[in-house]
Amino acid sequence: MNDLRRIQEWDGEARPESTNRIRIASGGSRAACMVTGAAGFIGSRLCARLLGEGWRVVGLDGFTDSYSTLEKRERARELVRHPHFELIAGDLAAMALDQPLAGVEAVFHLAGRAGVRPSFELGGRYEHDNVTATRRLLAACQASGTVRRVVYASSSSVYGVASVPFREDAAPAPISPYGCTKLEAERLCLAASGPSLETVALRLFTVYGPGQRPDMALRRFAEAGLTGGEIELLGDGTQTRDFTHVDDVVQAFVRAADAPVDGLAVNVGGGSRVSLLEVLGLLEDLVDRPLRVSMSDVARGDVPHTESDLARASGLLGFRPQMCFAEGFADEVNWLRRLRPELVARSG
Repeated sequence: MNDLRRIQEWDGEARPESTNRIRIASGGSRAACMVTGAAGFIGSRLCARLLGEGWRVVGLDGFTDSYSTLEKRERARELVRHPHFELIAGDLAAMALDQPLAGVEAVFHLAGRAGVRPSFELGGRYEHDNVTATRRLLAACQASGTVRRVVYASSSSVYGVASVPFREDAAPAPISPYGCTKLEAERLCLAASGPSLETVALRLFTVYGPGQRPDMALRRFAEAGLTGGEIELLGDGTQTRDFTHVDDVVQAFVRAADAPVDGLAVNVGGGSRVSLLEVLGLLEDLVDRPLRVSMSDVARGDVPHTESDLARASGLLGFRPQMCFAEGFADEVNWLRRLRPELVARSG
C-alpha cells in the first residue's frame, strides 16, 4: 500500500521519480493489454471499458506536469480498485519496459503531451513525451515476443490547414510543434508494422465529454457559463470543429484492437462540424443564463475548420459515432455540476 499512498499524496505539479508498481494484475479470461496514459481523460475510460470486457490491463502513466494531476489521481484510485488492473507510474521515455510488457498482447498508446499553444514554448518536452517515448515503446514492443498490435492515439492536428473533410490520404501539414511531434510519432508507429507487429494510428478529432482536460475550450466554456464568469473566445466564433465524444473514441480503440487494418492511419471523428458560436448558443440554454463573452485574436497554431472523413473508419473498423454533439455536451455540463457542486450553487 505504500506505493498507492504515494500516488494519493502527490501534489498537483509533482511527477514520479521512478517506476512504481501499484497493483499486480491476476486472473482474467483474455490476454493482458497495456494502456499508456491510463490515468488520462481518454485512457481511464478505455481502461474501464477493457476491464469490463475481461481484459487484464497494465496501465502506465507519467503523471506529468502538462496540467494538474488532481483529476488523474482520482481516476487512478478508481482503477486500482479493480483486481485485474495494474498501475505503473513512470517516464515512458526512460523506464525499463520489458517487465511491464511481459505477456501483453495489445498496446493502446495514448500517453503524450497534449496542447497546441504550449507546444510553441515547450518544444523539447513535446519531443520527449511524444516522439522519444513512442520510439522506445515501439522498440520494446518489437522485442517483447508477445505484443501483436499497437494502437496509437494520433491527432487531427497532423493535417494543419486543409480542405474539409480531412482524408487520410491527404498530405499532412501540421502548423504547430504539437502537430509535428504527433505526426512524427505516428510515422514511427506505422513504420514499425511488420511480420511480428501490427500497428494502426487513430487520428482523433477534438475529444470531449465527462472528464475532459481542464485546459480544453469546451470545459473552460462550460465552467465559465455555470459560474457566470467570462468566456474568452479566440477568434470570431465562426471556426468549426468536429467534436468527438469520449465514449465514441473508446469504441474506436476497442474496435482497432482486432480490426483487419495494419500500417494505416484512420480518422476518428464525431460525424459533424459545429461552430464555436453554436457551442455558445447551446451552452446558454444548458446553463439557463446569458453568457459573458469576450473576443480575442485567434490563437497561434489554430486552424479555421476540422472535419473527419470517416469512410476508412467505417470500412475498416466498423466505426460509426453514436453521440450527437448536443447530447454529449449536455453530458459534460452535467458532469461538471456533479463534480463541482459549488458551480451549481453559484449559478442557481
